Amino acid sequence: MDGTRRHVVVVGGGISGLAAAWHIGNGDHGGDDVRVTVLDGAPQVGGKLRVSQIAGLPVDEGAEAMIARRPEGRELARMAGLGDDLVHPAKIPASVLSRGALRPLPAGQVMGVPSDLAALARSGVLSPAGLARVPLDLVLPATLITSDVSVAAYIRARVGGEVVERLVEPLLGGVYAGRADLLSLDATLPHIATAARTERSLLRAARAIAAEAPAGAGPVFTTVRGGMGRLPEAVASSSGAEVRTGVMARELSRTPQGWRLVAGPAPDPETIEADAVVVALPAPAAARLLSAEVPKAAAELSRVEYASMAIVTLAYPWQAFPEPPSGSGYLVPPVEGRPVKAVTFSSAKWPHLAEADPGVFVLRCSIGRLGEEFILQRDDDELVALAMAEMAEITGVRGLPLESRVTRWGGALPQYDVGHLDRVARVRAAVAVQPGLAVCGAAYDGVGIPACVSTARTAATAVLAHLRELGGRHEDHAASR
Repeated sequence: MDGTRRHVVVVGGGISGLAAAWHIGNGDHGGDDVRVTVLDGAPQVGGKLRVSQIAGLPVDEGAEAMIARRPEGRELARMAGLGDDLVHPAKIPASVLSRGALRPLPAGQVMGVPSDLAALARSGVLSPAGLARVPLDLVLPATLITSDVSVAAYIRARVGGEVVERLVEPLLGGVYAGRADLLSLDATLPHIATAARTERSLLRAARAIAAEAPAGAGPVFTTVRGGMGRLPEAVASSSGAEVRTGVMARELSRTPQGWRLVAGPAPDPETIEADAVVVALPAPAAARLLSAEVPKAAAELSRVEYASMAIVTLAYPWQAFPEPPSGSGYLVPPVEGRPVKAVTFSSAKWPHLAEADPGVFVLRCSIGRLGEEFILQRDDDELVALAMAEMAEITGVRGLPLESRVTRWGGALPQYDVGHLDRVARVRAAVAVQPGLAVCGAAYDGVGIPACVSTARTAATAVLAHLRELGGRHEDHAASR
């Protein structure tokens, strides 16, 4: 190990690991004093951020956007040199496919929870009986919440099952590909969870939350021109780190000087010494790496379930549609019984795509939810056929697409089940007593890019604090000689 520079190894080359590497290399006590190595077992960095060409256009294969109203993702893009390439979606509405037809998402809804009864009625998403159940929330006694509960349990008790089934489920499904009867209220809907403990009426609480949205705050989402998949490479290039792909870290152990990693193939292992390590892996892989030295954290992480999904991207000629698809896309409630759970009309949602080739219309169909893995056992041609059939029924598109692409994301989305925040606290408590070790990623505080970057920055801060402490010890030792 280089005696003049501290060495930090980041295990995982997704956006969380790359962001951690960037903040370590460019933070206080970083730069020339620290060298950073990123190890990733995949052939390329980026994790679930990847972009490739379809019909001559760069279209994301994974996440296509990030929340614009959280600053961490935008700041990282700017620091990586992509600030001028940040673009926003068109101001067009999204829909939900409910009771066999596309219907507008009700104005003022908060992750599916209605705040405006008139808008909810106009949308037609709920049946007359379901709509009549909602205002009972205003007169029902308080639903006592003393500990974490599922999203479905609380919202169903307040405004009825149809709100859960036809609004909350598809919106949460778009984020987690999970189920509202399992997902944690505290972890996935923190504003609603806070209101549940302080307000009797969920409708009134939703109105207050909706009213708090700052006027003129700008678009909710942003992306990078040319695809979000450009972000990982830009961060890696500007981080100053040595990024090694195709190198799997298999073992992690403490040494008197710091940490030792065993990486590479079992027949020809490589030993890497480090002063500090950041584990930026999905929960199951992190559990395996931490099992020897931090068994309590490993046991907790091994219990985090993941959902798998696939994205079918289709590119049609514009003239194949009887009329251009309206809106940015639509969500599909599980109760509708369709294999497709969400559709993005990419060329309508993102003006820069339409400008790049006005003759091509690109759309993305998301397939697969937790518990529906059997659908993903079909081959690529079958998944494309499912998506084409969905588009023919909903949009009336005719003929074959110019090109199609199937991207499978096995074990892609961590499930924030009831008790998730307590689990994360136990993981971090177990890791915190290990000097020079930190964790970050989508398994902790949010699955979106800004949330991942935030966990990475926290991990980087902890590592840099440890390095400063090591530096202080070294100076004290030198002074005593």
